[in-house]
Amino acid sequence: MDASAHFRGKKITVMGLGLLGGVGDIAYLAESGADIIATDLKSEEELRPSLDVLKEFQNIRYTLGQHDPADFQGRDLIIKAPSTPLDSIYIAEARKNGTPVSMWAALFATFAREAGATIIGITGTRGKSTVTAMIVAILRADGKKVIEGGNVQGTSVLPQLANVTAETIIVLELDSWKLQGWGDARMSPNIAVFTTLYQDHLNYYKENTDAYLADKANIFLYQKEEDTLIIGKQCAPTIIEKYGEAIESKTLVVDEIKLPDTWVLRIPGMHNRYDAALALATARAVGVSDDISRKALESFRGVPGRLELIAEKRGVKVYNDTTSTTPEATLAALAALSNVGHDMSNIVLIMGGADKGLDMDVLVAKLSEVKKVVLLAGNGTDRIKNALPSDTTIYSSIADAMVAAMGATEPGDTVLFSPAFTSFGMFKNEYDRGDQFVALVKNHQA
Repeated sequence: MDASAHFRGKKITVMGLGLLGGVGDIAYLAESGADIIATDLKSEEELRPSLDVLKEFQNIRYTLGQHDPADFQGRDLIIKAPSTPLDSIYIAEARKNGTPVSMWAALFATFAREAGATIIGITGTRGKSTVTAMIVAILRADGKKVIEGGNVQGTSVLPQLANVTAETIIVLELDSWKLQGWGDARMSPNIAVFTTLYQDHLNYYKENTDAYLADKANIFLYQKEEDTLIIGKQCAPTIIEKYGEAIESKTLVVDEIKLPDTWVLRIPGMHNRYDAALALATARAVGVSDDISRKALESFRGVPGRLELIAEKRGVKVYNDTTSTTPEATLAALAALSNVGHDMSNIVLIMGGADKGLDMDVLVAKLSEVKKVVLLAGNGTDRIKNALPSDTTIYSSIADAMVAAMGATEPGDTVLFSPAFTSFGMFKNEYDRGDQFVALVKNHQA
């Protein structure tokens, strides 16, 4: 469909220029003839890659290193970035003036729905990226017309509107921040998948776990009777207790038991069988045969940065699990490796980073079982360091940490990079963190 006419001549402020996927969306608006103000707290130097992409457009003005309340006045639309503070005075200014506020994924979905496309949304604390990728793999194996978006590095959604028809299936990975935009639009996907629910982003939600769940609940709160909600068994009791009376859609509760025992996955761990069961239930909801789903799931090789085997050096296997930003994720990685023959006493774990205020006690207790822990610097690391052996070293560079980890191994050992914390401070984001680690390992000669 052609949505460009909707934006022609509109005054749009984009709050958060970003480095991942939003640049393509801003370019789409500029090409459509919108009058754009792009504002970001990062400096011009930090945003240079994005600015270089957009330099050809004369209809974009920039406010960098700060936000200006004037940029949120007299506008037709505000597009806010993920993680915009809940109490943002700038968003409050826009709302005070009656200016609509949206986000990229919700804006895209609004137009895709007008075209008659089917929208599948996936959320959850853990597993949403893997479930999203599994669903996409199944649908493409079935020959369906699929557009993938959401938390996909380097992917913009608005430019893909040109390819949307009534036959298109949109598959969107939606974190709690993106789902704020769906709540503003009072809209939910046709098929909603809710994988797991753990404490997360407490630094953003000020330790209010109900607020975190409230944002995620937008994935099903506006569904109709003809829609479908697929809930993972881990989080189903909490969701049903808090929101059961508000759920109108057909509801399925799924766990790994729903995946036939005879189906053999390439990727290890019970958590991946759990994810595959959610993907299978979704495929059934859109009419894909189990034969197609089985072939797609059994050949699925995983998602980059999620317990990804990246190298074997002198008999030492190295895994990149950079998207582990919670203790539960690192615990799942350790359990998965243990289940495929990696003894805990032979695992050297690289972890650490910026704090989100999560409970680390269970993970810290588990660390005594691994061969060695190598720590990356960060305020999260500072919070747990005293619970580890006194000879545990904290490294201020990932290169030094990788060398120390490899140096502590012998043939038959495993190096697992599963941080359990966020990447802020030392890296641009978790993708940058993983990319740096992978490059270092592949160039390591020792």
